Amino acid sequence: MEGLNYVGAGLIVIGAGLGIGRIGGQAMEAIARQPEASGKIQTAMLIAAALIEGIGFAALFAA
Repeated sequence: MEGLNYVGAGLIVIGAGLGIGRIGGQAMEAIARQPEASGKIQTAMLIAAALIEGIGFAALFAA
């Protein structure tokens, strides 16, 4: 049963990493399209990344 905890923790970390990576990539594309909005885009990106990381951290405790 302990092995399943490691699999769950690994899936959580992979999912959070993919989510944050996707947010970063999409934010860079948005900044490339609209450089004047970079401040707002970066702020939204950081908030979304923090929320994903928080959910991932809570899920690791549950696993």
